[in-house]
Amino acid sequence: MAQVRAFVHAAEELHFGRAAGMLAITQQGLSKRISRLESLLGTRLFQRDGNGVRLTEAGRRFLPPARQTVTAADAAVTAAIGTDRPLHVDVWGHLYAPMRTLAQVAGGAGELVLGHGRDLPSVTEALLHGDIDAAFGRVHPPLRTGLVHRLVRLEPVDAVLSADHPLATEAELRPDQLRGSVMWAPGALERLDFLHQFAERFDIRNRAASVNLGLAHFLAEVAQDPHRFSLLPADVPLPEVTGLRSVPLVNPTPLYAWSLLWRTGDAHPGLDRLTAACAGEARRRRWLEYDPTRDWLPDPPANARGDNG
Repeated sequence: MAQVRAFVHAAEELHFGRAAGMLAITQQGLSKRISRLESLLGTRLFQRDGNGVRLTEAGRRFLPPARQTVTAADAAVTAAIGTDRPLHVDVWGHLYAPMRTLAQVAGGAGELVLGHGRDLPSVTEALLHGDIDAAFGRVHPPLRTGLVHRLVRLEPVDAVLSADHPLATEAELRPDQLRGSVMWAPGALERLDFLHQFAERFDIRNRAASVNLGLAHFLAEVAQDPHRFSLLPADVPLPEVTGLRSVPLVNPTPLYAWSLLWRTGDAHPGLDRLTAACAGEARRRRWLEYDPTRDWLPDPPANARGDNG
């Protein structure tokens, strides 16, 4: 199993140094494990040359069942040693405060250990490597093989702008009214799927990125310029930033989709408790209401009733 696990990490990273670091072994130790595996299989799994490392055809065929083997082995270990350990849940999302939603379901989910991921790719890797059991944030395609997600919440989004912005005194705004403004993003827009799709859908051509140093710092930057705006969930508690205005968006109302993401085959019973708690809270608080004549989603709500997708 150590050899198969070494192969999976190296195949996903295509970099022996990074893969060795994830396994907490030396690069030489990783190479020995893979060489031993290739010897046992009687075929080469990697091609190494001046251009780096890449999978051979045999390596590409071996990778999917190898991933399944690692997942099954982890499940077997969990079954053998018991399931008393807490559920490890990571989150991602720069300004959208995923902890607020998790806090509302945590009471019915058993013992949780929460982390904070940087983005969807990083938590995806952590899930596939077995470092965490579940993750919570905005899921968007393409989703890696071996993962399952369930829609938990559709959250209305407001425009946040400077009090000196020409539209700041409006009671509500249509998204297309923001076309002449500058969308201020907390990082590279191509890494922020929701903001990117909003800008494309409503023809927001003026876009600029900041450095994500926290919500208060980011919103202070919005408040400093009468041409900037950004987006936040309607009920997020705003920090004490002077010169800031939050205005509801209507016709249509953008909805931010929160999903729970986990690895296929993870047998931790806390996953069942967490998904049940999310479903119960969604029913009580009507989190999954969606009207296509009134609301806008970047992706169709294919699993808006909580089905796996």
